[in-house]
Amino acid sequence: MPAVTVEDILVLPRVQEPDPTVAADRPVASVTTAPSGFEGEGFPVRRAFAGVDLARLDPFIHMDQMGEVNYAPGEPKGTAWHPHRGFETVTYIIDGVFRHQDSNGGGGLITNGDTQWMTAGGGILHIEEPPEDLVAGGGLFHGFQLWVNLPRRLKMTNPRYQDIRAGQVALLSSPDGGALLRVIAGDLAGHSGPGITHTPITLVHATVAAGAQVRLPWRRDFNALAYVLAGSGTVGTEHRPVRTGQLTVFGPGDVITFGAAQRQGGPGQEFDVLLLGGQPIREPVAAYGPFVMNTRDELVKAFEDYQAGRLGSIPAQSTIPEEPHPGHDVR
Repeated sequence: MPAVTVEDILVLPRVQEPDPTVAADRPVASVTTAPSGFEGEGFPVRRAFAGVDLARLDPFIHMDQMGEVNYAPGEPKGTAWHPHRGFETVTYIIDGVFRHQDSNGGGGLITNGDTQWMTAGGGILHIEEPPEDLVAGGGLFHGFQLWVNLPRRLKMTNPRYQDIRAGQVALLSSPDGGALLRVIAGDLAGHSGPGITHTPITLVHATVAAGAQVRLPWRRDFNALAYVLAGSGTVGTEHRPVRTGQLTVFGPGDVITFGAAQRQGGPGQEFDVLLLGGQPIREPVAAYGPFVMNTRDELVKAFEDYQAGRLGSIPAQSTIPEEPHPGHDVR
């Protein structure tokens, strides 16, 4: 994977392994397999959180792994203009290029290891699409989009856009150099990522060499999830097998444990895992289509505001036609 890396991982700061006599390993609560589907105008996704109770995911709502797909010329697709309210979207590109534009003036291209962080807040319109050269020539595309909930008091906050370049993420090493840890947001062992979060979370992209094992400290007041982006390995001290497209939910504790299988299937020789956790909001969730609110009445109001044009306007300089499309489907 071409997401940001280093030639010599041993020069990076190392995350000290937690003391097993005082730090409790988190047990594996569940492992689920993401079903495949299509998003927007037809690009393939895996629904990472399908079948998992929202209470275990809190403060996260939804996540799609986009690809990995090798497009032929003319095949790359995106989404039409669509609204959001009540949460934040985090889009991370591992391979390929994606373009974002929104009604608040945010936008740009992101590529290998870049992140776009959009706070929809009280309401925004946006579009995501491959650039013209990728459409014309085809190519590899792989990434994910995560939805982070906002607490009731911030549901209607002003929209915000963060453009996080690959070179800005904090790069760390596991104690033995067997894993490269990219901290996109939050804190890992005292090292902070560049993403500015309304809801306290930690987001890490880990690449683990074949056969390597990793134990990382994890905040006890956060939940803990691990989604396999590529390869195969194990999770927990029980060494439960996991592979591409599977999500692990960990139980309570201070440490998350995972490792890469000695032999990796697929094109790569490494085990790529997205580690995420956050402080649960513990509020009612009313989610439908592109809106994540607390009550059904608030959802109705969001649709009414969108239809009345109160969630923003498509920029005049946009050359992309508007289509009536509700965005991602969360129910």
